[in-house]
Amino acid sequence: MKTRQGPDALLLLSTFLLLGIGLVMVYSSSSVWSLYEFDISYYYLRRQGIFAVLGLAVMYLGSRFNYWNWRRFVQPVFWVNILLLLLVFVPGVGFDRTEAQRWINLGFVQFQPTDVTKFAMVLFTANYLVAKKEYIHTFKRGLLPVLLVIGLISGLIMMQPDLGTTLTIMMTVFILLFGGGVRVLHLGSVAAAGGSIITALILFVPRFRYQLARVTSFLNPWEDPTGSGWQIIQSLLAIGSGSLGGVGLGASRQKFLYLPEPWSDFIYAIICEELGFIGGAAVIILFLILIWRGFRIAISAPDLFGKYLAMGLTTIIAVQASINLGVVLGTLPVTGITLPLVSYGGTSLLMNLAFIGILLNISRYST
Repeated sequence: MKTRQGPDALLLLSTFLLLGIGLVMVYSSSSVWSLYEFDISYYYLRRQGIFAVLGLAVMYLGSRFNYWNWRRFVQPVFWVNILLLLLVFVPGVGFDRTEAQRWINLGFVQFQPTDVTKFAMVLFTANYLVAKKEYIHTFKRGLLPVLLVIGLISGLIMMQPDLGTTLTIMMTVFILLFGGGVRVLHLGSVAAAGGSIITALILFVPRFRYQLARVTSFLNPWEDPTGSGWQIIQSLLAIGSGSLGGVGLGASRQKFLYLPEPWSDFIYAIICEELGFIGGAAVIILFLILIWRGFRIAISAPDLFGKYLAMGLTTIIAVQASINLGVVLGTLPVTGITLPLVSYGGTSLLMNLAFIGILLNISRYST
């Protein structure tokens, strides 16, 4: 394949700008709590900065690694992902936060294996759509095998439990399957069945009952303003107080222990508070540019695997960003999904920059 002179410039620019905004806002939103807990104001910034440097190195390597070679690693990546998801439940290796068994502790680093799962499922599905393209319109030989894999992965993630990540991965894979030519009737039927199962779990299984509280607090947060509705109320107060131009960078009031962990899932609320509607709109525009260029790369990719891989990686970023923004703006229940490239989170940042690196490599071969 003949390469272009360079990778997609707009994708690269939007990535750098979002990463820069993220580093600034991680420091601004976490400095008060960091000073209170660790006696230094830049604890979270330092950790995020280390992963940003590592992530940029991974992004560069990904942009130089020929994307079609990823087909050789579909099986190893998939089985390593399964192993990581199982290690979460091993005493002494996996550990819980906020009653969720989602993290692995390797001593020198702690991470969520679901960040790897997102890539593993996109890679697996892209390869599957190419390998089974002649059967993809059928249910038994086309859709059923990949559904069994999705069911296995979703089951392992739901056991943690982590409904937000499960829905993110399922939505991404379904969009990818739709783009690959799977019949809408088949996808609709499966989505309806899956939605019924998830609803039953939330209503009747105590382990998932916390999701019901999130839904009710989303519908009426003022019903329990000091409990389940606290976070979304504080988020909306932060956004509302930002007005057009914001209260000023570093001048947030909600970060003074009002909004829980504002450097993570709800960092966009602090962006809107400090930088106002202008700053919040700028972040959304940058994501729209990134997503537009990602899908443009997918359309222009020279082969099916490149198209599906670019489409899947772009979709996973788009879905995560959409869910996070929906939660922060009060239009979706709280899910625990971070804002890609912006929110605090080392492995999440590392993986998202790796996704961008692969997209940049595909763009070098785009027609």
